[in-house]
Parts: sequence; structure tokens; C-alpha cells
Amino acid sequence: MGKAECISYDDNHVPYIDLGSARIRMEKEQAPDWALQKAQDELRELPGIKEQAIKELRELIQNEKHLTLPLDDEYMMMFLRPCHYYPESALKRLKNFYNMKSKYGIACENIVPSKLKNVFEGEILNLLPNRDQHGRRILVLEAGKKWKPSKVPLVDLFRGIQLTVLGSMVEPLSQICGAVVIIDMEGLPLSHITQFTPSFAAMLLDYVQECICMRLKAVHIVNNSYIFNMLFAIFKPFIREKLRKRIFFHGKDWKALTSHIDASALPPKYGGTATWELPPGPLLGEFFDCYSKDYEQADSYGYDEGYKMSKK
Repeated sequence: MGKAECISYDDNHVPYIDLGSARIRMEKEQAPDWALQKAQDELRELPGIKEQAIKELRELIQNEKHLTLPLDDEYMMMFLRPCHYYPESALKRLKNFYNMKSKYGIACENIVPSKLKNVFEGEILNLLPNRDQHGRRILVLEAGKKWKPSKVPLVDLFRGIQLTVLGSMVEPLSQICGAVVIIDMEGLPLSHITQFTPSFAAMLLDYVQECICMRLKAVHIVNNSYIFNMLFAIFKPFIREKLRKRIFFHGKDWKALTSHIDASALPPKYGGTATWELPPGPLLGEFFDCYSKDYEQADSYGYDEGYKMSKK
């Protein structure tokens, strides 16, 4: 089967991209029983603890006078699950998450599909249709020669990453199982290295280590070159041990990659056995655009102008 050419809709008018042997879709339905059991075993999602944590987090948010957020149970769980149902920890991460707009400005604003069409047209950001053997979402970022900074500035690439993470954050299964990222650095030009300034690296690490409301289980770097390895060595001291232990360098050793991610979830270019072909970038952008109202609503949440003034 060739590449998908259009968005399809199921009987409930939920959009998806049909790849023949798999579909790319937002999985907003309740997580399956095995995942709910995992949430109990690993995340303290237990009767009594769950309800009390939701109640406490809601009260903590209501005490934040400049912070506007939904207060329904589902929204509370989106932040509580990655923090193992500890309300204070969830509030801290939530505040860090929504403080990014004030802290980093344009790099964290307008996280909506209509403002990021260039990222998808650049064919550098992919959401794989299959999850790994642990139920984790798989995001692929092609940041080597395929990435053209003149068409997709680094700040837009970062915003594109945030957009896909936001999409996964609303999925109950992703909240429980988390996500893995594959960063493909094939043919990284020396000129690209200058894009990765210390200030950008600091922002990216702040996002990943302090702000992201998602269980990031692993980062797999493939096709990495000597140039990239030198760049990573510069920033390695600023990466905390927890994240450092979850970063793996594979080069072109697909056997090593598939020892972490089952081959059935990966395309042949990464040593996988999946028979689907990823959709064109613009079509993936069109898929996300089907949820534009949700993204625009999410972009309206956070701290108000009074908060920004109080920080000056």
C-alpha cells in the first residue's frame, strides 16, 4: 500500500490516518485494563489515594490566583499520573509547565497546528502509529541533514515537539505508559551545530527535566556522528542522572535499538519489521489540525497578565 493521502474518520467522526496495517490516531479513550493495573502498581493509582490526590491538587490550583486551568478529574489526572499521585509534586511540575510562556516567550507560545505547518512540511517530525511493547508512544525527530533551519527554525522545531507532547498528554494510555523518542541525526552538517546555543540547550533541558508532564522513558539517538557526540559531551554535565541513564546512542546498530523497542513497532529504516509507510508530513500536520480547537483552548490556559506583572 502507498502512502496515505487523506484524513479518514471512524463511525464517531474521530479522525485518523489509515496506513493499511496501522492507524495514526489520538487515543483519548480509557486505558485498557492491563494499563490501569500498571497505574495501580507503578503510579499509586489506588482507591482512596487517587480521589484524595485529585481533591488536594484541585484545591492547590484554586489557591493559585493567577492560574486558570480546567478543574475536572481528567485534567487533574493528566498531571498526577506522571507524578505518582503526589499533589505537591504535580503542582510544582504544573506550575513549571505553565510558567514556560513567561520564561521563554515565543519558544513556548502559539503551540497550535496552524502556526507550525512549516514543521510538518519539513518532514522532520513523525508520530509512529504503533506503540512499543510497553505501551509507550514513539516520536521520531529527524534533526540531521533532513532538517533545514532556514525553513524550520530551531525554535519552531521545539514548538513542534511541544505540540506532539501535548497530544500525548491527553491520552490516558500515554499518561500511564509514557513515551520514547528516537532522534535521527543522519548527515548532521557542521553548520547545524551553531543552532544549538547554550541558551537553547538550557531551555530544552529545563523543559524535559522540570516542565514536561509526560513520563519520558527513553531517548534513542541513531545515526549519530562524531560531531554530534562532541556536542553532546559539552552539555552532558548539565543532564541529571535520571535522564542521562535513559539516553542511548545506537549509531546504525539497529539490533541494539530493537533490543529496546520491539521491531514490530519500527519501520525498516530503523531495523523494524512494520509494513506501514509513514504519511507525508503535511498530512500529519492536517491530522493535528483536526484538533485545532483543542490546541487553541489548551494554549489559552495558564498564568494571566497579573502573574507576569508580579514576576517583574
